[in-house]
Amino acid sequence: MNRPTPPPALPASSGSQASEAFLAAAAALLGERGLTTDPERMDTWLTDWRGRYTGRALALAAPASTAEVAALVRLCAAHGVPIVPQGGNSGMAGGATPDESGTAMILSLRRMNAIRAVDPAAGQAVCEAGVVLQTLHDAAEAAQMRFPLTLGGKGSATIGGLIATNAGGTQVLRHGTMRAQVLGLEAVLASGEVLDLMTPLKKDNRGFDLKQLLIGSEGTLGIVTAACLRLLPATRARATAWVGLGGIIEARTLLRQMERAMGDALEGFEVVPAHCLESVLAHQPTARAPLAEAHAWNALIECVSPAHDSHALRESLETALAAALEDGLIADAAIAANDTQAEAFWGLRDGISAAERALGPAMQHDISVPVGAMPEFILAATPAIETAHPGTSVVAFGHLGDGNVHFHVLAPQGAVRGVWEEAEGKAVSAEVYDLVTQWGGSISAEHGIGQMKVDELARLHDPVALAVMRSVKQALDPAGLLNPGKLLPAASHLAPSQLARADAKA
Repeated sequence: MNRPTPPPALPASSGSQASEAFLAAAAALLGERGLTTDPERMDTWLTDWRGRYTGRALALAAPASTAEVAALVRLCAAHGVPIVPQGGNSGMAGGATPDESGTAMILSLRRMNAIRAVDPAAGQAVCEAGVVLQTLHDAAEAAQMRFPLTLGGKGSATIGGLIATNAGGTQVLRHGTMRAQVLGLEAVLASGEVLDLMTPLKKDNRGFDLKQLLIGSEGTLGIVTAACLRLLPATRARATAWVGLGGIIEARTLLRQMERAMGDALEGFEVVPAHCLESVLAHQPTARAPLAEAHAWNALIECVSPAHDSHALRESLETALAAALEDGLIADAAIAANDTQAEAFWGLRDGISAAERALGPAMQHDISVPVGAMPEFILAATPAIETAHPGTSVVAFGHLGDGNVHFHVLAPQGAVRGVWEEAEGKAVSAEVYDLVTQWGGSISAEHGIGQMKVDELARLHDPVALAVMRSVKQALDPAGLLNPGKLLPAASHLAPSQLARADAKA
């Protein structure tokens, strides 16, 4: 860990004078490109992607290097200015949006967008936090490699944000979450010190794995500035199928059959109910249904291989699906004839969120349950929520192979956007999270806690775990300046019964 010399202390002042002194020092540090207080230039970055949270900011900073980030963090510490790190601002839980006080500074990593190295021999890429996921995909492809994590927002999501939220996506079944892709990490701590963990060692038993502590911490423990990421050989063969099924239980049986038949080639297995497909087809005029008839459930199956024999991979998938059809497990299937058709299939899956949002207000839940219990959870939770809240409709879809359910509850007809969510919508979410907890699951599978789920985490999470997390936060960020109000509930948010349980377990 580098221990930089702290900046000289600035004259103590208060109110607007303090802000002016800080902004003057920040402007001198970052220059015209690196700092703005212009409301118009900041406006886009003050509201989250879903439009649920809007805040105010003292300034928007965009440092161009790790050294500038470190110097800026030290300056913020000297003035007591909170920092809200931000990547592509494509998060789903309001984790990159400042509060309404206007005292925090947004620290954008978007200018730090260099891919420092792509090393096919080592199977590694080194890139800065502001690199957009699609850009990394393109750079890896140019080197005949690939980065094995993708998601619908790959055109805007940044590497730093993906690490901060431990993003998942559609390839977790085969390759794991972002946590599994990070070989090394560089971050600036609340002290302004640079934590250099960039060396990618297969074996390293020198105590705590600190990079894993930072991954998924949502910018509350440190600001990720760069990472060393694993790459895999480029895909040479691909076989993608859209399958019609009668139910979600059958989808799980099909998943297990595909795992046995396709082995490591099976990379993605998504489940899509009829409602979602219909919504996307209505929302995207150029979209086409893959199958001639509608089916209660659909599965999107992706198989890949680094070998060159596309015909053999497709033939294996055809054989496996033919057996499932003969057994009566599936009703119909279509295998993409080429990459264009495969991308069209994935376009239907990736378009679900936008299509559902266009229908009106909804409470969208990114949750997980044990993989084997996902179908039963959906079948039990759907009528429970719809009965408790007449007029609502549940739409559940997602990554069957890893237990991640995107559990959307659509508001009744005529509900007013922004009003329904704040009233009945909050009660709906509380009940969904109660059900998830009863099933041994998590209230956040891949989008983080942000500010949206802080209270629910305080209500439902193990109080001992929360106490440990607060201890780590206190140790690394004693002034509480890194992304305040996100992820970690304060002790004051915990009910007395939770605090008593934590004390009893300690």
